[in-house]
Amino acid sequence: MAENTAFSSSGEDIISKAIDVDQEGPQNLSNEELIEYYDIDRTVQEITGSDFKRIALQFPDELLHHSVPVYHEVAAQHVDADAVVHYGHACMSLTSRLPVIYVFGKKYLDPHACVESLLDSMQSSHIEPKVILLRLDVSYAHKTNDVLLELRSRLAPRISVLCNEITNKSLPVNGRRSIAGSSSDTTQNPQITHDMIFFVGGESLTLANILMTNSSCEVHSYDPHTRSARIESMRINKLLMRRYAILQKARDADVFGILVGTLGVASYLPLISHLRTTLSRAHKKSYTISVGKLNPAKLANFPEIECFVLVACPENSVVESKEFLQPIITPYELEIALQKEPNWTGRYELGFEQVLVSQSTNGNENEVSTEEEDLEQPVFSLVTGTYRHAKRYGVKSSNTQDGLSSAVAIRNQDNALSVLPDSAANEFLQSRTFKGLETRLGQDAPSVLEQGQSGIAKAYADDHL
Repeated sequence: MAENTAFSSSGEDIISKAIDVDQEGPQNLSNEELIEYYDIDRTVQEITGSDFKRIALQFPDELLHHSVPVYHEVAAQHVDADAVVHYGHACMSLTSRLPVIYVFGKKYLDPHACVESLLDSMQSSHIEPKVILLRLDVSYAHKTNDVLLELRSRLAPRISVLCNEITNKSLPVNGRRSIAGSSSDTTQNPQITHDMIFFVGGESLTLANILMTNSSCEVHSYDPHTRSARIESMRINKLLMRRYAILQKARDADVFGILVGTLGVASYLPLISHLRTTLSRAHKKSYTISVGKLNPAKLANFPEIECFVLVACPENSVVESKEFLQPIITPYELEIALQKEPNWTGRYELGFEQVLVSQSTNGNENEVSTEEEDLEQPVFSLVTGTYRHAKRYGVKSSNTQDGLSSAVAIRNQDNALSVLPDSAANEFLQSRTFKGLETRLGQDAPSVLEQGQSGIAKAYADDHL
């Protein structure tokens, strides 16, 4: 059998895939410990109190080994309800038409050791913070109030400590989702800005997103697994430098693919419409593709696309695209890449609403008049270090009637013509050496019908080999 490649596989890897168990999480739990860790009593109370009829338990891969015992504990309390219970890390934008109860688990955390390490790390800082924002990974959220009280008792009175709410359930209201409940009794006042962040948790997408969206703040992180704290300034710079390099590749692209990675966020439709309009105004070609979980083989099916824009929840918007053939950027990065003179101060946005609000505020300033723009002007690429002539889609050529010069292409060796106006896929196909087998309809006599083989592929009935 031929070896699998990056673009095709036998599917055997899905069946034989080894799942990484969360080593920091619980391994061998008694029934009492399982009930405590997965907050089963609260979950059952939420379900029965709402008089639901059926439930679905949803586990991430790394917690699947606990799914059966958790199911038995919930079923033992005669729960049969109409809701979704999501265990482990969850995107806060996760939505469905059903209520969702979030159960994050309760990993061990020593609040005193945590605060002690963070304050030691803070001593190396060159700034005197006035407002500190405390953020905890969801699996340590049950200790939020303990850490908060310890911090406030150890810090000077002139330093304020804020903390974001972490939701534990959400309910659909008129097709949208309202968030209810919290693991903390404190919330962040959006009018108060913070100048330092304390994060409690290990390496995760949450930490990476915090670093990118708070590049102007100093971030100190504490890892309960190693019981150590550190300042994250160097990581912030490296993350932003990688995103800036990807952004420069996006500036060289003329054909974009809008990847719809979620259908559960309320504002995804207005955002997709906005992205299409923005790309069209910049004379770029766009294709909209609905995808599930991203992988290189799936996106390799669209070789004519030069850059992808991922529309997903904030938790999963930033994708390290080293394994992918083309760069994958966020909607906010696209806004910057399409500017004539990119102006990036390091500010970063991941939420849909922020991108749409920013566009509605500065929309008139970003519009480019085609009369004033020189469409033939070469563009300098920081990636290749050379000038390039960008392809312009949606623009009528002045040298040909109705702008059909790039739309007319030879369809086959018999010089038959096909007209596909403004088709990036057609242009890409014509540039390929192999364009597929010729159908030759009406030119060849049909073959004589013969009896085919029967059976399965590896052992046909008449196969004697």
